[in-house]
Amino acid sequence: MLSLLKIRNLALVERLDWEIGAGLVGVTGETGAGKSVIVGALKLILGERADKGLIRTGEDTCHVEAIFDLQDPSGVNCLLEEMGLEACEEGQLLIKRVVGSTSNRQFVNNSPATLGVLKAIGRNLVDLHGPHDHQSLLSQDRQLVMLDAYAGVESEVEEYRTCWASWREVETRRREIRDAEEAGEQEIELLKHQVAEIEAAEIDPEGENELQERYQRAANSAKLVGVAAEALNLVNGDGTGVLDRMQEMQRLVGEIEKNDPAARHWTAGVTTAVVEMEDFSRELERYLGEIDLDPVQTSALEARVDLLESLKRKYGPSLDEVVESGVKAAERLGAVENRGELLETLEREAEVARGAMMKAGMDLTEKRRKAGPKLARDIRQHLAELGFRQAAFEVNQQQHTEPSANGLDEIEFSFGPNPGEPLKPLRQIASSGEISRVMLSIKSALAQQDRTPLMVFDEIDANVGGEVARAVGEKMAILGGVHQVVAITHFPQVAALASQHFLVEKRVEGGRTISSLKEVRGEERVAELTRMLGGQSEEARSMAKSLLTLPKGSA
Repeated sequence: MLSLLKIRNLALVERLDWEIGAGLVGVTGETGAGKSVIVGALKLILGERADKGLIRTGEDTCHVEAIFDLQDPSGVNCLLEEMGLEACEEGQLLIKRVVGSTSNRQFVNNSPATLGVLKAIGRNLVDLHGPHDHQSLLSQDRQLVMLDAYAGVESEVEEYRTCWASWREVETRRREIRDAEEAGEQEIELLKHQVAEIEAAEIDPEGENELQERYQRAANSAKLVGVAAEALNLVNGDGTGVLDRMQEMQRLVGEIEKNDPAARHWTAGVTTAVVEMEDFSRELERYLGEIDLDPVQTSALEARVDLLESLKRKYGPSLDEVVESGVKAAERLGAVENRGELLETLEREAEVARGAMMKAGMDLTEKRRKAGPKLARDIRQHLAELGFRQAAFEVNQQQHTEPSANGLDEIEFSFGPNPGEPLKPLRQIASSGEISRVMLSIKSALAQQDRTPLMVFDEIDANVGGEVARAVGEKMAILGGVHQVVAITHFPQVAALASQHFLVEKRVEGGRTISSLKEVRGEERVAELTRMLGGQSEEARSMAKSLLTLPKGSA
């Protein structure tokens, strides 16, 4: 559940630390007091894009932080692991948003995250509903998910989707080959040429650097011989070479050392230099002997380099990609030349895959067909308790013309609030009051199957009467036994049923408007319910007290 919500400098709220418990949590207050800020803060936590206009006037940033205590964090931890984020410690999940005038940041368990990550996590944590937040309920895909949850067919859905994906893969390949025009002679000749050209080159990508070095040396061999010979002459020139001079220097230094042994600490380097110069002389002679002035060899290396460069221009910027192009061309050539045989193989595979998919799909369809009327009956019961005593509700199931990822059929929820009137799909219902109660009925019917820990209802009891408002509150209270439920409401009948009741107030301090939130108990709660009932009379006060003591189920 959500255990703590911290807000700093968001709209009218300067500072709020909201600690809430389990069950049904009621939030009330006068219109404009700032109740919507709570919903706005939760939407930020759920990854909704932020407007810098949310920042309290005079501040640079606003902060929203939420702590969720998860009884079973395994599902969320798997999601966090997939996204490269730290797992929850001791079942506690921390989400934080910082909205600035120039940039926004978000964190999950103190690690930076994207809005996409917040949305993915939020879908598993919070179900938020307001008077106009029912788009997911109107989606046929979402309705199908609800029916499957009610029917308890998660494993059957997974099995079907696995079969469907296998069939689609084989069927796609089969259709590509079947529908493709038979390859013409020109394509076959081109493929043969490509394969032969690349294979004949006997490409070794790892030896490319060595080849380039050999070619550079051969191409510049004449110049290298001249320079190396000149260098060798400087070293070994008769009587004037560097080596002769250094050897003479070594003889003179030897005389110094013989007459002054103490000089050896600075003369030793001369002997070392002579040894190194002798080694250098031998290396120059070896290098001159290895340089190949054979023009035929140079021409062969040049031709090899030109060939590889030409292949890279045609098939890829690297030799690895040239080799890969050859492999693909050979595969394509094999497919073209053996098209008929391959098509027969794929047709057999597609038939087997379709059979497995259809079996899994028909099993799934049958279980949905059995669960649909039961779900509709449960929803009708809840609708009756919410004031739609003669309303009709159906779960319509029709077969797809083609199998889809969700099965062989499609689902549509239909609703008719008035007897004698035709049922209409939920997406065609315009009344927010009606659709809100339908949504609550569906949520109530799926209370045990819905795994979302927190449900937030933002004034969904708008446009209903007092007796129905009590029934709405009863439904929320029952949901509070399975989920944590936050109800932002104007109805005392709903607020009186909450296990915790919070009051949002607005006041002016230092010329600034500030919204605050506090839990009301005892006489303070009676006073707030009295206000909500429309007055401060003894009659209203007495009615407020009676609402708090009225047994559940008395709507």
